[in-house]
Amino acid sequence: MSKALHAAIAESIREQIRTGELAVGATLPSESQLCEQWNSSRGPVRQALAALRAEGVIAGGSGKPPVVRTASIPQPFDTLLSYSAWARAIGRTPGQRTLELALRPADRLTASKLGVEEGSPVVQVLRLRYLDGELTMLERATFVERVGRLLFDFDCDSGSMWAYLQSRGIGFATASHIIDAVGADPVDSVHLEVAEGAPLLRQQRTARTADGEVVEYHDDRYRPESISFSLENTLDVRTTLMRNARS
Repeated sequence: MSKALHAAIAESIREQIRTGELAVGATLPSESQLCEQWNSSRGPVRQALAALRAEGVIAGGSGKPPVVRTASIPQPFDTLLSYSAWARAIGRTPGQRTLELALRPADRLTASKLGVEEGSPVVQVLRLRYLDGELTMLERATFVERVGRLLFDFDCDSGSMWAYLQSRGIGFATASHIIDAVGADPVDSVHLEVAEGAPLLRQQRTARTADGEVVEYHDDRYRPESISFSLENTLDVRTTLMRNARS
């Protein structure tokens, strides 16, 4: 029960931040106020605040009142989720508009990312992604041919490509991510409605099946005011104990 309660408290605060009820720099209610509001003990309230700190949404602690740090929405990478599944998990409505679905020869970069020969056929998708109707990201997805060809039987405007491909027997098991900042190129500028050279957050993702085959490469570019990235790490206690034993 307390787990459900701390998740509800955290999501309520996120929603207040998203709607502007709690602006960047605003002080959150105190622990005692949140306890009274939610008829809760301090445990779930502190769990909720800890989760928001880990996401980078709020700052403060050790006697300092928590304040809103950012209005952008964190996307975690400790769990492998599609964009649509992540959006629904945080109570938002995902959306998409497909700009291009094409079979074309792999260029040098694409070939190196997918582990195929340069010039080999690959399937590329260009889509705009939305949260609650607001423009958020330009998605560039490239698939090996045997996987990407399945998308020609799918309405890419209708929802998650991952969910559809999984329903057709494609098993996404692991992914690696590179997060950086890039200047908007002409394509980004037109579709994300920003000036050329404007800073964008970029996620490059390479997805693999359980047997290690690379089947997908993404270059996704986000409007930076709309999203942030979060990653939660856990200390490997066994490794630490082994190192301590050797020292």
